[in-house]
Amino acid sequence: MCVAARPSMNFSKQKRECERICHQVLLLNPSATSGQSGTIEFFTRSVRNSVFTVIHALSKCQKAISEWGHQTSASRFIEVVIDFLFMHLNSMDNAMTQQLMTPFELGGQSLQNRVVLAPMTRSRAGEERIANELMAEYYAQRASAGLLITEATTISPQANGWNQSPGIYTDEMTEGWRLVTDAVHQAGSVVYLQLWHCGRASHPSFHGGEKHVAPSPIAINGDYIHTPDGKQPHETPRALETSELQGVVEDYRRAAERALAAGFDGVEVHSANGYLLDTFLQSKTNQRSDEYGGSIENRYRLLGEVLGAVTSVFPSNRVGVRLSPNGAFNDMGSPDYREQFTYVAQQLNQLGLSYLHVMDGLAFGFHELGDPMTLAEFRKVFQGPLMGNCGYTQETAEAAIADGHADLISFGRPFISNPDLVERFAAGVALNPDADISAWYEPNGAKGYVDFPVASNA
Repeated sequence: MCVAARPSMNFSKQKRECERICHQVLLLNPSATSGQSGTIEFFTRSVRNSVFTVIHALSKCQKAISEWGHQTSASRFIEVVIDFLFMHLNSMDNAMTQQLMTPFELGGQSLQNRVVLAPMTRSRAGEERIANELMAEYYAQRASAGLLITEATTISPQANGWNQSPGIYTDEMTEGWRLVTDAVHQAGSVVYLQLWHCGRASHPSFHGGEKHVAPSPIAINGDYIHTPDGKQPHETPRALETSELQGVVEDYRRAAERALAAGFDGVEVHSANGYLLDTFLQSKTNQRSDEYGGSIENRYRLLGEVLGAVTSVFPSNRVGVRLSPNGAFNDMGSPDYREQFTYVAQQLNQLGLSYLHVMDGLAFGFHELGDPMTLAEFRKVFQGPLMGNCGYTQETAEAAIADGHADLISFGRPFISNPDLVERFAAGVALNPDADISAWYEPNGAKGYVDFPVASNA
């Protein structure tokens, strides 16, 4: 843009005043910075609001020009204003295409982004089931995620059913987890412990020959299970007596107490993938005739009581729940899955939870009993923070958040071989190849666990 005459007013002073006016306008809406870190987050809320902001800023600056009395400098001044605002519009465009990188308020804590480390069993806790320095290193490597959810952690000896997975039911286990929470907090992130009871997805060899437990005596229809004695065929569990269930609830409460003592920011109750709480929810595996079986409402009862116990330790906004409405893992899938999980989400919506974690993707298997349930369905009945999971890419995760279907997305397998997944997403750097499946669950120490290259060393 040509300028016929240079303004007599000091130009740098004009520019500073322009920037002051623009920043002031950008912050006019109190919600613009509520729980956010600056003006870019405000722009991402709405293109319409951003255009309005541009117009309003220009009108304010035009008024300032008139008051300064330097009409001959108007064209140059407006050029500066436009350049300044386009800089912010460009930032808005970048931010709108990287929703995953925007901050999010969760349970009174500010997450640095919306990328979540999904809970993944990695079998590095040893036969003692105690978290250790190697596990602390693993989680610290991935602490650029806004939220880390630990691998499933058993709440009691009865809950065990996986080789060398960690527990949270002794003093030594509690102290071991302190290594992890300290490492994650020092790296600047937030970490929740996932509370787990394997239920029928266990074997008597984990329990000194005693039967493992379930809502009903129905065995997993599958080839085998890895046990302390090697591969074994699945066996029929025994049904928990009604009188035993309050003991299970109490185990969850005590585990939550230990999680708090270990320094966790919150907990996630694992009610997915064919483990104990999921089998109580589903008609395929729950054929009880007491108050914990039969109707949709009764099948929810145990999960509701567990949440009541856990939220007596942590506030409800620090407690998440994981569901797998579409899952077939551990021989799951019930004809009334849509009615059951819709009801569950409606009940959870009343609790003010930290989030609802839904395995909506089908990468972990699909029961094919109808159309898969979607995040959009859950959004209709659950108004709290919603987390999607299972098979997401950066692109599909961005779309889910941009469309309003999810607030957070958890990533599992990509995080195994990419400890710097967040940095790669932010910079558009290609991911490392997927880790070999043999590295996922095998107790191989550092190999296939903490030895993957970051982008700067790849």
